[in-house]
Amino acid sequence: MPTTPESAAASTSDDEFPDVADLPYEAARDELIGIVAQLEGGQVALEESMRLWRRGEALAAHCSTWLDDAEASLTATDD
Repeated sequence: MPTTPESAAASTSDDEFPDVADLPYEAARDELIGIVAQLEGGQVALEESMRLWRRGEALAAHCSTWLDDAEASLTATDD
């Protein structure tokens, strides 16, 4: 299967932040909200901003997977 930019980014994020996969949805969402607030505040150095951005992408992908799985399980029970 070809590598897309999204799958390449997810792979990099998974390797860099393996702990994200173990987070419950609410914890991942809350951490993502905190990261967005830090980045919007503009008081973080560039290198740290980039690290936070990558972690935020990993958290967002994790949350999206949780929601997709929940939707799939609800759809499956409707059949």
